[in-house]
Amino acid sequence: MDKEHKLSPGGSLDSGLGSELSSQVEKGVHFPSQNGTKNDSVEIGEPVKIMERGQWGGKLEFILTCVGYAVGLGNVWRFPYLAFKNGGGAFLIPYWFMQLFVGMPLFFMELSFGQFASLGPLAIWKVNPLFKGLGYCSVIVSAVIGLYYNVIIGYCFFFFFASMSDPLPWSQEVTSHNNTNSTVLIPSNFTNTTGTERSKSEEFFYDRVLNMSDGLHDFGAVRWELALCLLLAWVVVLAVLAKGIKSLGKVVYFTALFPYIILLALFIRGVTLDGASDGIYYYLTPQWDRLADSTVWSDAATQVFFSLSACSGGLILMASYNKFDNFCLRDALIVPIVDCLTSFFAGLVIFTVLGFMAHQKGVTIDEVARGGPGLAFIAYPEAISNMPAPTVWAVLFFFMMLIIGFSSEFSIMETVMASFIDEYAFTLRKNWRNSAIFRVTVCMSFYLLALPMTTRGGFYLFELVDNSISGFPLLFVGLFECIAINWIYGYKQFADDIEMMLGKRPCFYWRFCWSFFTPLVLFVVIVFKAYQYEPLTLEDYEYPDYGLALWWLICLFPILAIPTVFLFKYIPRRQLGVRTLMKPTLEWGPAFEENRRGTKYERIKNPIYGKTNLSYIHDEQSDSNYLNSKLSNEPPPTYQESTRM
Repeated sequence: MDKEHKLSPGGSLDSGLGSELSSQVEKGVHFPSQNGTKNDSVEIGEPVKIMERGQWGGKLEFILTCVGYAVGLGNVWRFPYLAFKNGGGAFLIPYWFMQLFVGMPLFFMELSFGQFASLGPLAIWKVNPLFKGLGYCSVIVSAVIGLYYNVIIGYCFFFFFASMSDPLPWSQEVTSHNNTNSTVLIPSNFTNTTGTERSKSEEFFYDRVLNMSDGLHDFGAVRWELALCLLLAWVVVLAVLAKGIKSLGKVVYFTALFPYIILLALFIRGVTLDGASDGIYYYLTPQWDRLADSTVWSDAATQVFFSLSACSGGLILMASYNKFDNFCLRDALIVPIVDCLTSFFAGLVIFTVLGFMAHQKGVTIDEVARGGPGLAFIAYPEAISNMPAPTVWAVLFFFMMLIIGFSSEFSIMETVMASFIDEYAFTLRKNWRNSAIFRVTVCMSFYLLALPMTTRGGFYLFELVDNSISGFPLLFVGLFECIAINWIYGYKQFADDIEMMLGKRPCFYWRFCWSFFTPLVLFVVIVFKAYQYEPLTLEDYEYPDYGLALWWLICLFPILAIPTVFLFKYIPRRQLGVRTLMKPTLEWGPAFEENRRGTKYERIKNPIYGKTNLSYIHDEQSDSNYLNSKLSNEPPPTYQESTRM
């Protein structure tokens, strides 16, 4: 008698083959029978139709999106300062070393991983269900980064609009919003790091833009100008991501390329300024003794890791839209090299202007050099105000900052949205309306969550969130990703998968990095950062105990997703053992049937535990059958393939 399985109206198979197998049948994936033909034992009722997942319009779209994702505001305001602080030209040695043995290996590993399965960072953990917490960790981190990153873009909008005046507002005396005279009220716990009188650009940023309170305890009212700039930033994000990668892939031609034109223009202008050569000298002069300092190597590893946006889910997602046979090795070499060269060139642009600024003030470079927002919103604007035609250069600079910021923000938020759309495809990809409602809801929710950062005490919260989320979580993801893919799934299996796509296996260099050196470096960096931990401060402001508790809560929340999901999936089926439960599910493999054909992923004889030509494949229903048989001391039930009469 034939055993038939029809898709019930509720979306499940009425014989209970397992939720994962059910979802594959719903997607129209045919599981071949023993002789390689379509298995007629599975009959499908009216199939559930969902929107196509989509692919890049061309190879260049993918490369430019990765470049825009990797090249962010950190390339402009973090790398130049780190290079100057950690030995100038000598810093390039540990930086390139970490790029070769940490950055590029992680980049290639994630591109290959995502391209092979054509799944987002949540759904892809069919390769190891117990480690799905890694996917949640990376997506949570991306969500938090996307939340506060748009606040920075809101600042850029504020300065961009303020730049459209002559004279520039930060070149004038600033009137406080807290009283009627012209005395500037800078928070009492802030002091000038150089010991000199505060500059007008500092007064403009801290008092006019932020109107900062005295601490985290005093949030005060929402700064309506910042709130409107933040709203504009989220409207732009929603408009660009309304159709996912279809719209994102077109925008990147502008957002990824145009900043280089402005950087070149700023560099040409910068080298003509008095003192520019001093700035370049300070930037590039090597201090070889700094190479003996372990902090320099830790900073280099951290900068490479975060500069490439590795392990935050974005690379897996972007690669999942590639064609199965795309030569992603080429992309994994091009993007990191472009990212490194951009960081280096941005440093030249910044330090020509800082040299000019130091020359104007009659001080040394180290007295004007800053990192982070202080460089973008204080030091550089002050230098621009002393240039000829300052309005033009201010508009260009902050327009460049907007484009660079958006190029990363688009990819960050698409990672968050598309990850959940992939995970719940039958609801969120059922039609365009569901997808659009979800995207609008996400953007509205994130805007409301970010509003506290636009209050008078919002900058304290912004620094706290930035500092907590950009430290340990992604380092843990990188470490456990290397272990899950190359030690548990196995390097041999992973290399076989890459050979299916590229036609050749990875060379020894990749194996050495993925299996040994890269996880070792990440482990050492984690230990070193833990040893170096100091309570968070903002200039002279020391965060209260509840602020430090919030720091730890934000830091640990995504990390705890890893053991939480592990236990959630392990405890109900613990009798099967950890090794069994960490094997790939029945669905693992190329997403499209034509890419499975003729490979080990094609001839699945029997979706019952231990009865397939892929011995490491299992699914939840098979595990349940096997577990019941173990408890009752009876042989596990088998799946009888039907033969139609």
